[in-house]
Formats: sequence, C-alpha cells, structure tokens
Amino acid sequence: MITLRRTCTLAAFALLPSFAVAEAQHGIAMYGAPALPADFTHLPYANPDAPTGGRVVTAEVGSFDSLNPYVLRGSVPWQLASLTGESLMGRTLDEPFTLYGLLAESVETPEDRSWVEFTLNAAATFSDGTPVTTQDVIWSFETLGTAGHPRYATFWTKVESIEPVGERGVRITFNTPDRELALLAALRPILQKAQWEGVDFAASDGLQQIPVTSGPYVIDRFEGGRYVSLRRNPDYWGADIPFREGTMNVDEVRFEFFGNETSAFEAFKTGEVNFTRETNVLRWNTQYSFPRVQSGEVVLEELLHQRPTGMTGLVMNTRLPQLADWRMREALIQAFNFEFINETVNGQPQPRIESYFGNSPLGMTEGPATGRVAELLEPFAADLTPGTLEGYAFPVSDGTERNRAGIAQALSLFEQAGWTVGSDGVMRDGSGTAFTFEIVIETGAGEVQSIVEIYVQALNRLGINPTVSAIDSAQYRERTDRYDFGMTYFRRGLSLSPGNEQYLYWGSEGADTVGGRNLMGARSPATMIGTLLTADSNGDFLAAAQALDRALTAGRYVIPFYQWNVARIAHDATLHYPAHHPLFGDWPGWMPDVWWYEAP
Repeated sequence: MITLRRTCTLAAFALLPSFAVAEAQHGIAMYGAPALPADFTHLPYANPDAPTGGRVVTAEVGSFDSLNPYVLRGSVPWQLASLTGESLMGRTLDEPFTLYGLLAESVETPEDRSWVEFTLNAAATFSDGTPVTTQDVIWSFETLGTAGHPRYATFWTKVESIEPVGERGVRITFNTPDRELALLAALRPILQKAQWEGVDFAASDGLQQIPVTSGPYVIDRFEGGRYVSLRRNPDYWGADIPFREGTMNVDEVRFEFFGNETSAFEAFKTGEVNFTRETNVLRWNTQYSFPRVQSGEVVLEELLHQRPTGMTGLVMNTRLPQLADWRMREALIQAFNFEFINETVNGQPQPRIESYFGNSPLGMTEGPATGRVAELLEPFAADLTPGTLEGYAFPVSDGTERNRAGIAQALSLFEQAGWTVGSDGVMRDGSGTAFTFEIVIETGAGEVQSIVEIYVQALNRLGINPTVSAIDSAQYRERTDRYDFGMTYFRRGLSLSPGNEQYLYWGSEGADTVGGRNLMGARSPATMIGTLLTADSNGDFLAAAQALDRALTAGRYVIPFYQWNVARIAHDATLHYPAHHPLFGDWPGWMPDVWWYEAP
C-alpha cells in the first residue's frame, strides 16, 4: 500500500516576528527569534524515544575517489559532510533560517550583525577523543577559506578578523553588511588542526587522509569506488544535547555504488539495499510489485512537500559564443518537446519545473512584475533579458513528436540571431560555420540519457547535430569543473532560506572559478542576491527572492525537466520515521537523520 502524507502549510513563513539578538542565545534566526525556547529538549520532528541499532543501505550511481568533502580534489560521496562533519550550530527543518547549538553552546551577535561570537560546548570532542578548541575553530575558518573547496572562499573574503575570546569563545568580525554571515559562520565545518600539521590540505589524498571530525558517524570501512560504511560513534560527545536527541539512531549507514540505475534498482529488489528514493515515475508505477513489496518486507510511500522545486534539466554554457545570445537559448528551449518527453519517459504527465523557486512562496508570480518586485528590477531594466519584467513562461507543445510550433519558433529565433538552415540541411551562420555543441553526461544516467536521445532527434530536425559524450564520474567531474561542455545535466536544489550560496550558484564573481557551481556562467546584474542578503524584513526578503527567480528563469539558462513535489520512497519495513513532519522539510531527503531501525 502507498501512504500519502502532506507537510504543513507555509503560511507561517511570512509571519516570523521581529526580534534583535543582543546577548548570548541558544539559537539564532535570520529574522525574528528562534521558535524553540532555551530549555527545549529535542527538535519537534525527532522522536526522543527512538531505539538505536540496525543499518541503512542506499544505492548510489557513479563512483568516488575521495573521502574528503572539504577540498576541490576528487569525487566524494555527497552525504559525508553532514553525517561525519559537524559545525558550530545546526539547521532545523521546522524553521527557515534558524540554527541551534551544536559545537557551540551559545551565540551572540549585535543588531546590525557586524560580528558574531560563539562559545564552545565544554564537552565537545573530536572522534579521537581530543577536545574541540578555539584554535581548531580559527584554523578551520582560515584553512577552508584559503585552501579548501572554492565554495568556502566567498565567505572568507567577508571576514575582517577572527580571534579567541577567553577559553572557549571565538569572535568573528565582518567587513561587509550581510545579515546571513553570522549564520554562515555557524554552519562552517570544524576540523582538527593537529591532523593537518605538515600536510598540504588542498592536495591531500582523499582516500589516505580522511578528516577527523566531531560528528555522530565515523568512516568505518570503505573500498574506493565500491562502498563506504559509516559507523555510529558510541562515544559521540553530543548524543544527549537537545539538537541531537532522537536523531542519528541507526548504527550503520552504508553507501553502495553501482555503474548504472538498473543495477542499483536490482540491488534494492534483492535486499542488498534497503532504502531508495525513486525519481522515475514510470518505473515507480510499473516495477515496484516485486516479491519483497508483495510480502510486506518493503513499504512504498508518497510524501508531498512544499520546498522550492530548484532547477533540474540541461544547463547551457553561456561562455560559448553560440550559447551567449538569449535568442539561441530560447530557440533550444523551444525545440525541447517537454510534453512528449514527459509522456515517453514517465508514462504519465508530471508537472514541469516553472522556475527556480517554484512550489514555494519564494517563486515568481505569473505575468508582469508588480509592487516591490518591480521596484527591485526596474533599475536594471536596460540589462534584463526580455520577459523578466514582462513575465516569462516555458513553452507548451501539443504533445506530438513533431512539435511543429516549437520547431517553427526555434527556426525563427535562429534566423533573428543570424543562423539559417542551408541547402545541405545544416544550421549555419553567415560565415558558413555550423551550429553545434557537446552534451556531456555521466555514464549510467539512464533516464537522462533517454531524455537527451529524444532531444537530439528534435535538434536534428533543425539542422543541429550535437555531440553526446557519456563519460565516467571522474572525467565528468573534471569536465564540469573546467566548464568544458555545451550542455550537461544540472540539478540545483534550493531551500526556503537562500543566502550567500546564491553567489556561488549564479553570481558573476564565480562565473569563471574552476570548480565553481555557476555552471551556466550567469552574470546578470539583477540577480538580487545583495538585496536578499541585506533585507531587514520578511517583505523585502520575499520580494528579492521573487525578483531573483524572475531574472534566472527569464535568463533561459536551463532547459527544465519535471519537478519532484511528490517524494516517492521505498524502504524496508524495519525502518521508521516520526509521524510529525517538519514544516519546511523535504522529509525523505534528510534520511537517516531521524529514522530508526526496529526489528519486526
């Protein structure tokens, strides 16, 4: 049986109270005060009585050659940072932009957020039993900001100074107005300084030099490219602090790696894997009646959520001259026959992603920009891509394979940009140069490959013959780090608390940074990121997010696929989660934080 559950409404998002933190507190919020009192005993969505034990095994498609998520070098299992690492404070799913104490027992910041001071929990230790000190904290900030992964660099440029205060305090002073910096500081991972003495942090071998951290799990066993097994640390220092009560209950969390989606699914069917999140609707509807489901060993559930859709699709590299013109990108969007692809791949219509922050209060509204959103965008009117102010929506085809209207519109746009189909049936510019580009995807990404194959057939009808390169995960990481592609698969998850990470995703400063996350090379002056970060009210914050959503969507950087506003999960009946769902959480996406194992 499939159980359908819905998370709570987001109406409370716009009703956060106004409050200025001016003294040491147990938590910190971007706007207003933390909802939980200083004496809270556990997070509302955690079960403090959950038993410990058992194991969770998930299937990952691809490979890995590093276990150090804090440097650019290597490909790392994405879950490691949150399960083995730890920060000064932790994010709660019930409140957007609110953090509570982890390594830090308290936080203090003035009303203008020009500095923030953390006081370490005296009990905090690393997994080897040594205490977490202020020197570890200061070293971590400096090292991550200068030699760590590029995603840490932007924050570090905004730090004026970092210094110890007494025995357990660290104060960070900022050099720029930005209300989110205090929260970002709280979320920086803290590493052990002593482990890295005499070691080149940036060039460290990720399978030999595994970071010592203070999180609830430690790396127990692994085989490069095959599997990683994490063991719940029985001596974890924070097991009884309120933020951790009822969480991280499973004894073993194991990630098995497979070469393709088919073998990963077969592993789940046989019981080698005991939890999966299914994103292929056709497979969900047609292939989940295997014996373990029929016997009740496996439970199927559909969970609705109201987080932003984020953006999933084929991203276009605007650094290439043939993709720099928005008309070319719009033409390629018109040629993408979403309705036909949706039906072919999924077997039934799935809602298309309409914008980056769609499915949430941060998403742009239909039609022309109005009110505060228009006020924020109008100063940039001369530089905005058409549709930003006027309103933009992705095309809708008639669902037939030929997509005549879309192809005709694409041909018209190409002609406007100086490209026409010659007598040889090839799209060329005035100098005779053929229009082409390379689509780079990972080997084993079956669903993406199917979508690309259908899309290429449509492009062929326009006289465009792109090269499709399916490469292994290591090559793929290297190619995308260097922006060596024309199009590639793109998945950018977004939350209800967007902040400085938006600079990494589409800020002009990071557009050419090797290993950066701005794959499309966006350089819009109207991304509203600065306004988003300095907003001192919920109203301005929401308006800035909606303006950002408009600028990105109308920028035509990505050809969007379908959204997953319904999370389809399948898991062994021995795995359980609390009845209370977090207000803003994409619930199964946070597996295994509050799940537990219970023998039948």
